[in-house]
Amino acid sequence: MENLRTYGKAPFNAAVIHGGPGAAGEMAPVARELAPGGGVLEPLQTSASLEGQVEELKTVLEKCGDLPVALMGFSWGAWLSFILTAKYPGLVKKLVLIGSGGFEEKYAGKLHEIRLSRLGRGDRLEVEALGEVLERTVGLDQNASFARLGALFTKADAFDPVIYEAQPIEYRVDIFQGVWQDAVEMRRSGELLELGKRIECPVSAIHGDYDPHPAEGVQKPLSVILKNFRFILLKNCGHMPWIERQARDKFYEILKEENKN
Repeated sequence: MENLRTYGKAPFNAAVIHGGPGAAGEMAPVARELAPGGGVLEPLQTSASLEGQVEELKTVLEKCGDLPVALMGFSWGAWLSFILTAKYPGLVKKLVLIGSGGFEEKYAGKLHEIRLSRLGRGDRLEVEALGEVLERTVGLDQNASFARLGALFTKADAFDPVIYEAQPIEYRVDIFQGVWQDAVEMRRSGELLELGKRIECPVSAIHGDYDPHPAEGVQKPLSVILKNFRFILLKNCGHMPWIERQARDKFYEILKEENKN
């Protein structure tokens, strides 16, 4: 399948889901790390609608996964995995949310402010300029600006990152714009959190204590709504645990254990 990368050998009993929306490929290091323990799918979301991404992921899992799978979603991918697990519970045996956004609107307001506060003046001005470019241009220039904005936010989101090889990520503004507004509306209306009542499998959330997405926005709502929920806070860890010098070993230890059970 064109929208899928595989790691290790079949059976493929785990899948890692990238963030964004519109940042396909960023979970490759995690998939490679997990692959010696069993085959791993890395679906690349290409649909420009939220419903389309759910159905696209469902199709990949049904065609290529050893169902039910362990589903591990990062950032936006955590929400997407949460939605899919609620709608199609038979596809997922365990759900792992990594660096998830908050599940209630009241936790969302300070994300941009926190990121800007961690950047120098030059970077802050560039973020502002890139935002203007994304508003007034279309096409390839927009995608390049989206990619640069992602790089600046990754810088702001990290606590103590290792030097790592940049992944070949396809940044797509059209996908982000087509999906994100519907996702935000789901959270605002309460529909996103309400879906948790339909999730039957165990759910674990792994979150860095330096992640600008507030940990309490994941822990508190999900502790109430989910039947079987575990929250793990990683010390000295930003948004992407696998690039964090002080947290990556612990992160992979937890993730491999989750993948076994």
